[in-house]
Amino acid sequence: MFTVRGAAAVALVALCAVAPTAAAHEGNPNYRSQVRAITPAIAGVEAQVLNYDDRIELRNEGDETVVVEGYRGEPYLRFRPDGLVEVNRRSPAAYLNEDRFAKVSVPRSADPAAPPEWEVVSRTGSYDWHDHRIHWMAASPPERVREDEETRTKIFDWKLPVAAAGHRSLIRGSLVWVGKDSGGFPLAAALSLGAAVLAGAALVVLVRRRRRPSRQRQVEAW
Repeated sequence: MFTVRGAAAVALVALCAVAPTAAAHEGNPNYRSQVRAITPAIAGVEAQVLNYDDRIELRNEGDETVVVEGYRGEPYLRFRPDGLVEVNRRSPAAYLNEDRFAKVSVPRSADPAAPPEWEVVSRTGSYDWHDHRIHWMAASPPERVREDEETRTKIFDWKLPVAAAGHRSLIRGSLVWVGKDSGGFPLAAALSLGAAVLAGAALVVLVRRRRRPSRQRQVEAW
């Protein structure tokens, strides 16, 4: 029989399972990487950083094809005005960006000097990806941050080169350490805890409702 105690156990298991998953997709909450501007501006093109410092998203709703350059200046992503987004499979960035810290093997076919081999990755005009130019590429913070982790500290300014209609632009942004709250509770863990508590409460209510008819029948039997 499924009991209230069992419902609580399920909630606890849900918390343990959900919390690591949520944190894994949220970037590092101690950092903020933000787009400041696209200079010169490209009509219909917008960019933003997702999940603190985790990924950058670019959307093209303009009339020009926009190409994002990889780490060697090669064409990496192509955003066409019809909504198709393509990745150049000959760009090393196509593989390096599969992991937040570039812990991947790059095939020999990834040659930045080779003609592009385009593969469609989106048909919405929007695409987001890990870009190692917008976040800190180490598990531990910079030395100047470690000296005082509770103080807001600018890490660096960053830029991503893009091109449209034969003209080059830069997506410019900044990475900041926002300061660690020594007494705080991680946001991702808090959200996961809340979800687990709600799930547990719902199960308790469901179990109690199922038990009521049984108790009623026992009373009528007497």
